[in-house]
Parts: sequence; structure tokens; C-alpha cells
Amino acid sequence: MLLIIQKSVKSLQLRLHEFFYQMSAGGLFQTATPGAYTQARAKLSHRAFIELNQVAVLGTLEACGAPLLRWLGHRLLGIDSSIVRLPAEEEIWEHFGGHTPSNQNGDCGMRVPMARLSVLYDVLNRLGLEARVEPFATSEIEMAAEHLHVVREGDVCLLDRGFAGYELFARIREQGAHFVGRCPRRSFGVVGKLFAQDQEDVSLRVWLKAPAQAIRAGLPATMEVRFITLRLPTGELEVLATSLLDEEIYPSPVFGWLYSQRWAIETFYGTLKGRLDLENFSGRTVESILQDIYAAIFLSNLETVVASPIANRMPGPGQKGRKHGAKINRAVSFHAIKSRMFDLLLGSTPVEQAIAQVQNLLRANPIVVRPERRVPRKPPSPLRSLHYQRRVKKIVY
Repeated sequence: MLLIIQKSVKSLQLRLHEFFYQMSAGGLFQTATPGAYTQARAKLSHRAFIELNQVAVLGTLEACGAPLLRWLGHRLLGIDSSIVRLPAEEEIWEHFGGHTPSNQNGDCGMRVPMARLSVLYDVLNRLGLEARVEPFATSEIEMAAEHLHVVREGDVCLLDRGFAGYELFARIREQGAHFVGRCPRRSFGVVGKLFAQDQEDVSLRVWLKAPAQAIRAGLPATMEVRFITLRLPTGELEVLATSLLDEEIYPSPVFGWLYSQRWAIETFYGTLKGRLDLENFSGRTVESILQDIYAAIFLSNLETVVASPIANRMPGPGQKGRKHGAKINRAVSFHAIKSRMFDLLLGSTPVEQAIAQVQNLLRANPIVVRPERRVPRKPPSPLRSLHYQRRVKKIVY
């Protein structure tokens, strides 16, 4: 399990040599072959990493009463999915499916295995509360509904525009939770009218009628929803739907900041695929794919827990002679966690000492926060992406 969590871009045999050398504390050691490791790994269920995350990280935080961030007493939970490209193996294609590219001449004769990864994410505390990996064709709305058993009363679910729909909204309300979701023009009739009016700072409460499918599913026939219009810095109008109806407790101007917190789940996927190189899988079977994904989510949560005490004490603007504030360098933190993973989980070094050594590294290597800096998005470019992957990207392990 530790070898899987410490996934590396080195060859497997080199990693095995390093691992057993560390196990022997620098003395004589007998290593294992890649074949032996592969056979042993096939006997391990990916659910071990799910349970490790739930018990060792999330369960421990809850049991010790850790001071987690809230907004007006609410947990802010992002729900979103992402496509993960998989190794081109027949077994993986049969299990997950994927994309078959085509052009003006028809099918290109290629198959690109892909899976859909959906995460329920605590955006203020940077914690993955639950993850699901399903075949490529699975609906992301269905996967979002499967996360709701983890959602608690009073939580606020932040939803991208692809999730705007009566049924998901109603299921969230059944849990006693709330939602804030961005609405595309054709999601609801009232939303189209608000876009046509093109007015910002509108707050409108409307009773929506359930579609026939929702009624057959046993959901309420009507639901009161508040629609709010905001003007983005680009000049574009944005319409949000929410179940937070009280305009005194939840005034309209706060929803711009509130919905912006959803971006944390996008950066989480960026961390998995960028910093942790998720799509560079260490195995080529269905079980190894699932092991790598759930191990990466565990590692991300572990990094959050270890780094949070330092992140919360980083100097702000004007403190310690700084013009700008500082924050954790995540490349440093992930490398420090992965390099000390042996001591954290298996070694003879006291855990408190290993954590203190990691935190000292984080404290000494912050990066500057420039809040007014805005980097414009560039259109996608395969050549720029290839250049970045080959010559610019820095690995963290």
C-alpha cells in the first residue's frame, strides 16, 4: 500500500530497491522483483485505500473535534466530475469504455479508454469526502446523487451549471442540505427570462413545478427556489439558483464570493492530474487503476491535514516585513509528504517528529500571494501543452 501511495515516475525495479533499502535502515537487504510486486498487488482491494482515507484521515479529524472552517455555520461542499484517461488495455476498455475518435472520413479505428471520476469535496478545508470512479458513459448527475448520503443537514452544495435541474436540487433538499448552482439559459423558464432582461442584483423567489420523472421518483411536486443575478468582471451575466431563501441572512452580494469557492474542486482535480500525475498509472489492470486513484485522494487529504496548521499561520500582507502575504508551496508539501511517508506510516521515527520535520520544510518554503494578479486564459494549444509536459512541468516525486 505504501509503494502505491508513493507512486513514482521511476522504473518499478528502482522504486523496489529504494523501498527495501529504506525498510532495512541502510543495511543489507533482499529486494523483490516487479513480477512479485505485481502478483501481490493483485490480491489487494482498492477499497483498502477508501477505508484508510475514511478512518485514518476523515474519521480522525471528526473524532478529535478538529476546528474545521465553516461559512455561517455551513460546510461548503463542491460536487463535480472529471474525465480520466486510462491505459489502452482491452480489460480496461471492457470495464470503463471510453472515446472512439472520428473525423470527416468516419471512425479513426482508435479506442481511448476513459473513466469518470466524481468527488464530493469540502472546498474550505480542502478535503475529499467521497470519490466514485465509474465507466465513461455514466451520468455525472447520477454520480452526484450517489454522494448525497454523505451530505449532512445544513451543508451547502456548490454545483456547476451542468448539474442545474429540479431532481438533483430536490434530492439535496431531502437531505436537509442546501444548494447554490449556476444555471444555463435553458435550465428553467425563469432563467431564460432573467438572461433576456440582462439585469444584475435581481433576487427572485419562484415555486418550481416538478417534471413527471421527478414525481415518479417520489420527489415533491413543487419546490421554492431563489434565483439571483450577478455581473461577472467580464461583463457576462450569471444566474444562480439557491435554496438559501432568507435575504437578510444571505444577501445577494455574498453569492458572488460564495459561488467562487466552487473553484476549489477544479484546482483539486488539477492537483490530482498535475502535481500527482494521476493519469500516469502504475499498473495496467482495472484494480490497479482504482488503487492509484483512491491512493491519490488519500495522499491529497493527508497533505491537507499535515499542512493546514502551517497554512493557517502563514504571514499576511505587512507581517514579518512582507509586502504580500504568503501561502503553502504545494509542490514542496506533496514532495515532503511523499518522501516522509515511510516514517509517517511504518518507520521507527515518532510520528510527531516526522510531521514536525515536514512542517518545517513548508514553513521555510512559502510562495507569495498576489491577490490582484489576473492571468488571462489562453485558448487550448496541443503544441503548448506538449512543450509544457516535456520541458516545463516539474514533478514532485
